Amino acid sequence: MTQWEVVIGIETHAQLATVSKIFSGASTAFGAAPNTQACAVDLALPGVLPVLNRQAVECAIRFGLAIGAQVAPKSVFARKNYFYPDLPKGYQISQFELPVVQGGALTVQVGSGDKAYEKTITLTRAHLEEDAGKSLHEDFHGKSGIDLNRAGTPLLEIVTEPDMRSSDEAVAYARALHALVQWIGICDGNMQEGSFRCDANVSVRPRGQAEFGTRREIKNLNSFRFLKEAIDYEVQWQINEIEEGRKIQQATVLFDPDTGATRTMRTKEDAHDYRYFPDPDLLPLVIDESWIDRVRGELPELPQQMRERFCAELGLSAYDAATLTASQDIAAYYEATLAVAGLANAKPCANWVMVDLAARLNKEGREIAAAPVSPQQLGGLIQRIADGTISNNIAKKVFEALWSGEGATADEVIEKQGLRQITDSGAIEALVDEVLAANAANVAEYRAGKEKAFNALVGQVMKAAKGKANPQQVNELLKRKLAG
Repeated sequence: MTQWEVVIGIETHAQLATVSKIFSGASTAFGAAPNTQACAVDLALPGVLPVLNRQAVECAIRFGLAIGAQVAPKSVFARKNYFYPDLPKGYQISQFELPVVQGGALTVQVGSGDKAYEKTITLTRAHLEEDAGKSLHEDFHGKSGIDLNRAGTPLLEIVTEPDMRSSDEAVAYARALHALVQWIGICDGNMQEGSFRCDANVSVRPRGQAEFGTRREIKNLNSFRFLKEAIDYEVQWQINEIEEGRKIQQATVLFDPDTGATRTMRTKEDAHDYRYFPDPDLLPLVIDESWIDRVRGELPELPQQMRERFCAELGLSAYDAATLTASQDIAAYYEATLAVAGLANAKPCANWVMVDLAARLNKEGREIAAAPVSPQQLGGLIQRIADGTISNNIAKKVFEALWSGEGATADEVIEKQGLRQITDSGAIEALVDEVLAANAANVAEYRAGKEKAFNALVGQVMKAAKGKANPQQVNELLKRKLAG
């Protein structure tokens, strides 16, 4: 596949966190019985008129500011004309030539460890629009039903340039965008409920060729795993088609998670097929500088700003900073832990949150907000490692006890279970002497140049101390005595 280059652009529909719909007062709450949250405007009854939801506009402004885009002083709503049973008006109110947000960029972390790198994805635009209803195909005795509860739900459609070159980059972008819209409070990010849906435009071209290949759009991907699987399948399918002498036809395709394959839904329409024209029922949207300034003043510290602060002030790596700002909950947990443990323990706090805590959360399928160990408890534990009260190994036992609710604080667990580290040099020396006397073979092997024998002796001392001896002191004493 090295002779081929993958080109990917992502379109994302983020459902905005408003109480009512974008052009009506009907509720946007999820899970109501079909058609119980569709008012006369949503049903497109004769004579009704749309009224723009101010809160939806504020969400768009927040997003534009968060990605460094231009918030248009004047934007226009248009009618996108097409027929579908769940679209009562016969058109969708959207934005076309003059969107509310123009340009901007999002810098994302791709990969992990030594292979991690940063990639800046350029955004083309973000525009406001209404969602359509939903066709229901189950339990209707061979017929389909229409639920218009979603009709008119406010969406921000966020469109990138074709900047991504792999499924990994696409997923990294989608994750970062998902975190950002939740961070700034404009979308709940619930992918299962359809609040955050991605469409991937995928094409391939011979490496080095400037001209793009023919793209196919994979619609309505509602998980990061499906996004990656769908792109990987589509890329290989397109390569196979081209190598076998067939041309790629522009199309809209669906991904089937059961088969792992994409299938054509319809040949792709172009913009002119939708016969866009300005909606005569809606005035141009005018946003003045005072409105933008007010929204800017209400924004929280953004993930990119926090990442830069973590690197500059705490000395964390770009990878650590990106991981700790993957969501607002993780960032808040880390900072609360650090507040207890102290700035000198920035890196140990990062390691505990990203490794030990994350592993336990993953194992139990919990979100960090529901972690049984609070930041205050974890910060107290890290303090006791830093001041030598316990070793890292003992700390893991304390962490497990805190997780299981066996103590309110690390100090309580340490005292209750007698886990305080042995730091008395006389006591450790006595243990070392006992181990050296009982393990003459290991001593001879070490002096013959076998380093592994030293580790075996360390293990024997720690076993004799029931894991409570200070490992650094054990190492130093052993080396001194073995050199004698």
